[in-house]
Amino acid sequence: MKILLELLRIIIIFVFFGSLGVMVIRNTYKSLEVTETYSWIGEISILIILFVLYKNKWQFTGCYKRKDREKLAKRVSLTLILISIVLIISPFIIDSLLV
Repeated sequence: MKILLELLRIIIIFVFFGSLGVMVIRNTYKSLEVTETYSWIGEISILIILFVLYKNKWQFTGCYKRKDREKLAKRVSLTLILISIVLIISPFIIDSLLV
């Protein structure tokens, strides 16, 4: 039962914060006049950031306590965050190169 509650918690976290992040990304791209065709690239970065947050922080606050829980390695976390930053910036670069 605790596993199902944790799965529901993960789904709610990703849907709520993912939707919030996607709204921010879309509005930012729209206000800065970036083509909305490439907004999906920035939206993928939101999912990566949420994954890093879950693995490093949120998994330790849930009701399901496993023994094999551990954080991502610092190098992996840093790499994923840098990839997310590049993905957020890339629609601006792609748009300026194709115009």
